[in-house]
Amino acid sequence: MKVLGIIPARYASTRFPGKPLVDIGGKSMIQRVYEQAKKCTALSDVFVATDDERIFNHVQQFGGKAVITSDTHQSGTDRCAEVAQKHPEYNIIINIQGDEPFIDPEQIAKVISCFDETGTQLATLIKKINTTEELYNLSSPKVIVNKLSEAIYFSRSAIPHVRGEEPQRWLYHNTYYKHIGIYGYRADILQQVTQLPVSSLEKAESLEQLRWIENGYRIKVAETDLETSAIDTPEDLEKLIKSL
Repeated sequence: MKVLGIIPARYASTRFPGKPLVDIGGKSMIQRVYEQAKKCTALSDVFVATDDERIFNHVQQFGGKAVITSDTHQSGTDRCAEVAQKHPEYNIIINIQGDEPFIDPEQIAKVISCFDETGTQLATLIKKINTTEELYNLSSPKVIVNKLSEAIYFSRSAIPHVRGEEPQRWLYHNTYYKHIGIYGYRADILQQVTQLPVSSLEKAESLEQLRWIENGYRIKVAETDLETSAIDTPEDLEKLIKSL
């Protein structure tokens, strides 16, 4: 099994332009993500996929591997698909978020381990929710999982609803999981899902993985107890730097 890690990175973020190149303790965000990914021995190689020459040149300067991709892609999945198509020697592709500078290599390895089962099409990570604040955070998607450790729905809302109980007490009556945004794809499945039209559920929740479920694809999940720190805004970066 040859596994390629791809870190999609674009400069023109709406909420945080130039995010991949911001400094975090003397290193750029994209360099930190790349170096963490390289620590995962289950990955055969790691590429940064970007449509921006500044990011491409920067990755090469610190000794990383980068590829230029189209500037018309709507998602990181689309960017991964373009790179994977040019590298058919890899049969598993891992989409590593470019805004999680301290992602743990163990989390990447957990997603890869989902493909030890030959029937796995797609894979991702989940983490148990422990606080009410986390449960009702609309920026953090929640996941319902079946008995086969497959995701059957993602939502920004707290799901499932616990009938007859106050929302503040739902955590006492059900186990809730949040989604950790790292994806694994079997190479042939990756090409298939990027050809699917945007679905109604995807539009409603603004979550691309719902397109896959709505079209009958299965998403295997692995559970982690490790937290991640995604940087979506300058305020998120300030909080992270203060915590170092």
